[in-house]
Amino acid sequence: MTIDEIQDELIADFSFFDDWMAKYEYIIQLGRELPLIDDQFKQDAYLIKGCQSKVWLHADHQAGQVVFTADSDAIITKGLVALMVKVLSGHTAREIVESDLYFIDQIGLQEHLSPTRANGLLSMVKQMKLYAAALNANV
Repeated sequence: MTIDEIQDELIADFSFFDDWMAKYEYIIQLGRELPLIDDQFKQDAYLIKGCQSKVWLHADHQAGQVVFTADSDAIITKGLVALMVKVLSGHTAREIVESDLYFIDQIGLQEHLSPTRANGLLSMVKQMKLYAAALNANV
C-alpha cells in the first residue's frame, strides 16, 4: 500500500468512532500492537527531541525501504508513534520525505491533542523525515 492509501484507511477507521474517547482507545490499542524497538536503541541517542514523554525511534534501511521501530514510556504517545510507524514504515526514503501527512488534520488529531502532545507529534514527523532524508542521501 502507498502512504496515501494507508492514510485513507486510517481516516476511514477513525470515522467509525463517534467520540474522541473511542478514538483515544483506538490510538492506545495501536500502541499496544507496535512491535517493540530493540533494547539497544532505547538510549538517549534515539530519543526524539521535542516530546514531553520519552519516545525512542530507530530507522533501518532494508531492501530499499525505511523500516521504523519505536517505543514510548507513555501510552497515548506510544499510540501516536505507532500511527506514524504504520503510515511511514516500509516505504522508500524519497516517498517518506515527499509525503503529505494529511491524515493528521483529517482525523482531527492535531486539534484534540494537548499542545505538548501536538508538538511531540510534529517532532516525530520531523525526525522520521530527517532519518529518511539521511538514508536517501546515503543510497
